[in-house]
Formats: sequence, structure tokens, C-alpha cells
Amino acid sequence: MRLVQTLVVRDEVDIIDAQIAYHLNAGVDFVIATDHDSEDGTTEILESYERRGYLQLTRERGEVRESDWRTRMARAAATEHKADWVINTDADEFWVPRDGTLKDVLAAVPDAAGVVWATTCHFVPRPDDGGAFAERMTARVAGEAALNDPTSPYRPHAKAVHRSDPSIQVRFGSHRVVSEILKPLPAWHPADVFHFPFRSLEQYERKTVRRARGDKPLGQYVKGLQAREQGRMESVYRYLMIDDEALARGLASGSLVHDRRLRDALRQLRLKDGRFSLPAEDAAALVSGPDDGGTRARFALDEAALRDSDVVRLVRRLDELRTRVDEVSSRRWARAGRRSERA
Repeated sequence: MRLVQTLVVRDEVDIIDAQIAYHLNAGVDFVIATDHDSEDGTTEILESYERRGYLQLTRERGEVRESDWRTRMARAAATEHKADWVINTDADEFWVPRDGTLKDVLAAVPDAAGVVWATTCHFVPRPDDGGAFAERMTARVAGEAALNDPTSPYRPHAKAVHRSDPSIQVRFGSHRVVSEILKPLPAWHPADVFHFPFRSLEQYERKTVRRARGDKPLGQYVKGLQAREQGRMESVYRYLMIDDEALARGLASGSLVHDRRLRDALRQLRLKDGRFSLPAEDAAALVSGPDDGGTRARFALDEAALRDSDVVRLVRRLDELRTRVDEVSSRRWARAGRRSERA
């Protein structure tokens, strides 16, 4: 099996080296990356992997065309790099198989299925001690029900992984793909996507302001931009950050759980000089198992929260469609048409 990863990145210098090294050691054979206007050293890290033959880099400037870029890379994975499977990632996401390696769990997908999803696990920001993010950020949200707040960064959602398809379309955020030949298998999740959206005050401010102004104007980012404009950025981030006392309360109530799988994996890969080791030709891929916060029952709870959230999103979408239909029906020409039909 040949596994290719696609990656869209902008100004993620604190995490991108770990992200690429982890996936290459976890079973990814090659990375196709699109760098959008990075200015913080991210580009240089990507170029270092390109020089070593692990990565193909494209640079983009100006307007964000995320779905177009993701689609282009996923199609290149199929046509140029002969991928069997493709995972589409952001820089702050780590695909962690639930048992074995990434290739092990994808090999278990029935031949008739071409698209499966991984549940997203959101890790909460912790006080910045100057160390690596994965060392301090080992607690994740353990939601057992849907979060209805559209501005929450911790809403349950899933990310798609798919078999190779030269005509694939990858939608916004890689939560959905469109294919005429690949059949979905939505009820089975072979992996978790560990998500580290906010890792420091500086990174939180940069990300929320940039995305609210055009990249990805979701409610959670608009909320951050408003805080910046009102001079409340530090207090808003402090509200998001989980200190020791809040962590203890969250663990006791079950709203947070420790999950150290990524931390332990990166410890295996980190060299004495701070860099990460890359896989040797005959080296075995990183192997994962159930999280240390419990048993496989934790996976079932994550999936239940995801299903609840999908229902909430569906109801919200139906409400929007109903409102639009009512608006159209109330227009003068629509009323005239109904009178003509009655006549």
C-alpha cells in the first residue's frame, strides 16, 4: 500500500516539523504540501523535507482557494504519486490509528468502501512553559454530547480519508469529498485526528485574526478578531487556556481526558538536538493502541458525540433551507403563480 498525505499550511513553524516527521514515521510514504504565504520559517522546514525527497512543495500567494488546492493535491497523489490511499491534513492535525499503524487500519477497510472518516480529538491549550506543545498539551475534550455553540473550537467533527481517485473533489476543511467511483463507509472510524488549534497566545492571535479576515471566517475566529479589536485578546485566550486547577476539575468531571499517544510517539522520534528522526527503509512504522485515559469505550463515546453533532448540523441546515423556501414563497411572483394555478 502506498499512502500519500496532502497538507495546507501557513505560518505554523512551532508544529510543522513534528507533524511531517510523525506522519512519515506512522506510515505515510510521501507528502504533497501547499504553503500559503508563510513568513515565520515554515517554508524553510518544508523545503528541507523537499530536498530530502519526502515532500513536493507548491507555494501560493494572495486569495485563499483551499478546496481547489486540496483537490489539486489529492488528484496529484493519484496520478503522479500512485497513491492507494490519501489523507488530507492541516498543519495542526495528527492522524493517530486506533490500533496498529495507519496502513494497518486502512488495509482493514472493505474493498467496496472508498471513503472513511476519522474522529477529531481537540486538545486544550495549557500554560506555555517554553517547551514542545505535545509535552504540555496532553488533555483533550471528552464531549459526550453535541456542542451547539457554533463559535466553539471544540465542536465534534470528522475528517475524510479516501482511496486514490484522479477525479476526486475535496471540500472545505477535508470533512467531505466528492467522488463518482468511491463509496463511503460513514459508520466506522479507523483513526483519530489529534487537533491542536491553539498552542500559545501569539499563535492564537495570529491565526484567529488572519482567518476571520478572509481565510476561514468561522464564528470561533470572528470571536477572536472582535477580542483583538476590543483589546481583550489576552483575557479571551486566558479563558480558553486550562490551568492546573481547571485541568483537575475537567478530569474529575469527565469533560477532559488525558491522551498521551502523540506525546509518547514524538518522544520516540525526537533526537538529542531537538530534531526528529526519519524512517529508515527497513524500519517499522509507529504503532498506536487505545488511549491511556480508558478503554475502547472512550472511542464509543467520541463517536456518539460526533453523531449527535451531525444531527445538530443537519437540523440547523434544514432550518436554513426552510427559511429560504419561506422567503421565496412569500415573493410577489410566487404568490401570483399560486393564484394562477388555482385558477
